[in-house]
Amino acid sequence: MTSPSLTAAPAAPTPGLAGRALGLLRSLFLRLGVLPFMLVIACVVFATLSDQFLTVQNLVNLLRQSVYLILVSLGQMLALVTGGFDLSVGTVMAITSVVSALAMQALGAAFPDAAWMVVLVGCACGMLAGLVVGLINGFGVAVIGVSPFIVTLGVQSIGFGFALFLTGGVPVSGMPAQFSELFGFGTVLGVPVPILVTAVCVAGMGLLMGRLPTGTHLLAVGGNAKAAALSGIDTRRVLLMAYLLCAGLAAVSGLLLTARVETGEANLGGTVALESIAACVIAGVSLRGGIGRVPNVVMGAIFIGLVQNGMNLASVGSYLQMVVLGALLIVAVVTDQIRHRMVAPGSH
Repeated sequence: MTSPSLTAAPAAPTPGLAGRALGLLRSLFLRLGVLPFMLVIACVVFATLSDQFLTVQNLVNLLRQSVYLILVSLGQMLALVTGGFDLSVGTVMAITSVVSALAMQALGAAFPDAAWMVVLVGCACGMLAGLVVGLINGFGVAVIGVSPFIVTLGVQSIGFGFALFLTGGVPVSGMPAQFSELFGFGTVLGVPVPILVTAVCVAGMGLLMGRLPTGTHLLAVGGNAKAAALSGIDTRRVLLMAYLLCAGLAAVSGLLLTARVETGEANLGGTVALESIAACVIAGVSLRGGIGRVPNVVMGAIFIGLVQNGMNLASVGSYLQMVVLGALLIVAVVTDQIRHRMVAPGSH
């Protein structure tokens, strides 16, 4: 009597190389967002279009040009993680630029031999003016309860109009040379001063969001404001602080850029609101609030600067650059929505 032959069970199919690569890309997308993919694509495209793109000189220049947007984007992140946004960051830069320049111009004429006193007082006046804009935004959102869109859009219009009224549409000159020599073109141990100032702000923001209770409160308010209030968090104070810090960082950026161009400009920061929101969204900051990381936002701002730099080297016109930036924002929002649904299936 013969025993029936035993047949081996078919082996489970092993995923091919393409399947493993897709799985890795999917996990990276869910964990890191769309930013790494956009960075790689942009570097490949612009390196192909221009031989100068990957040179050390151009990369240093790129970092120097990106510091202004990095500062504004860090502030924009604070507004976004609380569930709002700030359309008036460009106004803050313009008001800071105009007020600081006018103060330095007046004080410089009165005290020609006290240049550093003039610079310090002028910077303080510009920062104070920028913080007033942030206080108005925060009061409208946190205390009155008006939509951030309405408040910041209205403040944006008022602020730009006020800056134009103060200057008559003419750039303000006559600032002490020391201001631009230090904050615009100065270096410390070979590192440009604007990069050092930005590094300090980035470190402070990293400490705020990662180590201090304030960062937890900001994320909690953006995640669920009612639950945050029930847990004992003063949501009004948190929102007010978010818009004040947002304005403060934009004001610092405005001062540095004023030193760079050596004049007070009423049209400074005209497109920075769109660019900062795009940088944050590309960096994975959720438009629904409650999600945002400082290192990612820094890389997102550098990415926007990288795209602008690459398009300049490729001789892309300024009008087409606006089209590209708008398209990047749309792509980032769509991919953020797709990623959100992949992480939490069934959510809408």
